Amino acid sequence: MAGTDRRATVLWAALEDILDQFPGATVLDIGGGTGGFAVRIAERGHQVRVIDPSPDALAALGRRAEERSVADRITAEQGDLSDLATLVPDGSVDVVLCHGVLEMVPDPSAALTAIAEVLRPGGVLSLLVAQRHAAVVARAMAGHFQQARELLEGGPGAVPASARSAGRRFTSAELEELLQATGFTTTSRQAIRVFSDLVPGALHDNEPGAADALAELERAVATVPEFLPLASQVHLVAHR
Repeated sequence: MAGTDRRATVLWAALEDILDQFPGATVLDIGGGTGGFAVRIAERGHQVRVIDPSPDALAALGRRAEERSVADRITAEQGDLSDLATLVPDGSVDVVLCHGVLEMVPDPSAALTAIAEVLRPGGVLSLLVAQRHAAVVARAMAGHFQQARELLEGGPGAVPASARSAGRRFTSAELEELLQATGFTTTSRQAIRVFSDLVPGALHDNEPGAADALAELERAVATVPEFLPLASQVHLVAHR
């Protein structure tokens, strides 16, 4: 794997566990872009539907799917979470991937409700969201102390007014409350990228064996609760 892929191994391992529960699953990847996960999922024999607002990303997805001989298992449509009700029939999907999307929607609760409606009973949501505590640390380390304070003191999904383009940030507890309120039961949580965004790239990209060692370290702390507030992202698995 390339360095970037190594740093996604924790998330991919969790996805493999989910997919093993649904042989020949119908998978919806919201904001799936160029198909980083969709193609790999299709290679495992699943049918994948990708919804993304970028026509360029979807074109790249089409080329990648053709190159990997899985174009017959991937359907790509332009749209976003707000279009879900018109694009995907209710109760038609086994697994939904919502990675890096909830941060940008105007109403996270409505978005999760829409996802719940397209899932079959017993279906699973893989939710990856930027984590607020780590964002506070990152802004403070960059010298943006006022932004860090605003983010620290904000409510669920808050983002400093001075940095709205970065999107919302959530804590794991806030996400679990949102999921419960929209009909989901959270079954697991993982810390994603605890160290990867703090370690200088030159160390893990150029030092022999460093990238693999970093990936192993990320795996080792992914389910340790004390490290969750330090992670750049939190990954929650929730059942419908």
